[in-house]
Amino acid sequence: MRHLPSTVPDPNLLVGLDTSDDAGVYRISDELALVQTVDFFTPIVDDPYMFGQIAAANALSDLYAMGAKPLTVLNIVGFPIKKLDQSILADILRGASDKVAEAGATLVGGHSIDDPEPKFGLACTGIIHPEKVRKNIGARAGDRLILTKPIGVGIHTTAIKRDLLSPAEIEQVSQVMATLNKTAAMVLDDFEVHACTDVTGFGLLGHGAEMARGSEVGFVLSYARIPILPRTRQLAEAGAVPGGTKANHKWLSDCVVYDPSLDEVDQWILCDAITSGGLLVALPEAQVENLLTALHKHGVNAADIGYVTDDHPGCIKVT
Repeated sequence: MRHLPSTVPDPNLLVGLDTSDDAGVYRISDELALVQTVDFFTPIVDDPYMFGQIAAANALSDLYAMGAKPLTVLNIVGFPIKKLDQSILADILRGASDKVAEAGATLVGGHSIDDPEPKFGLACTGIIHPEKVRKNIGARAGDRLILTKPIGVGIHTTAIKRDLLSPAEIEQVSQVMATLNKTAAMVLDDFEVHACTDVTGFGLLGHGAEMARGSEVGFVLSYARIPILPRTRQLAEAGAVPGGTKANHKWLSDCVVYDPSLDEVDQWILCDAITSGGLLVALPEAQVENLLTALHKHGVNAADIGYVTDDHPGCIKVT
């Protein structure tokens, strides 16, 4: 990003590149702003319909992290049309379409190219009041940190490629990825959210570090409180650790302090590169109990995983 040319300041650009946030936000009136994001990737599950659902949920998640209502989407398709049956692409598009409908958004078009490797994703536009935008900065000392989905997804999807998961385990991780953050985002509307982001490719610690750095505060996370998919450690010990996860771990080495009891496998899990993860939320401690009660009532298995401190700004300690 640092190589992009400088642009003329625009007072209507409410969220741009400066804080590595989940989406761009552009004000079009005193009452309305557009929230825009794009994401696409190669297949991470074998079922094309499920892949379409996961890709759509992953792209839409950025809008939910910002507090926006999804409005329209565009499909982005790369597909080896001469090598793979067209029915595979049809199933991918059908899966995405069903998930977009679940989000209450409208598919308005897209673009496709003939590509040696399948790729799929969405460009998404949402709407929000300019004064209600949730950013990945703004966490305050004393806040608690809430996570709305388990981690370990990247390790499990790598295990799929290595034939290490049972059909039931594949279904479990697929459903985690395909679940929209819609319900969690709606529940958050009734609470005083100081900062919010969704946990994806940089992992829990990577996105947490961005939030801490941008907010000029420190985070303290409790490993025992963090929800982790079953068998994640066993799969990691068997070698199912994505390259992105290890890259995250290396990238974060200067800003994360791990408890001595946490070995390298534990650290990889915390840095796991996730697809379509949950929301990481900072809010006042006094509101945590009511928030968790509301989330659990609506079927969101969220957890209180730590707190915000004035100590070690921009860094994370894991106990």
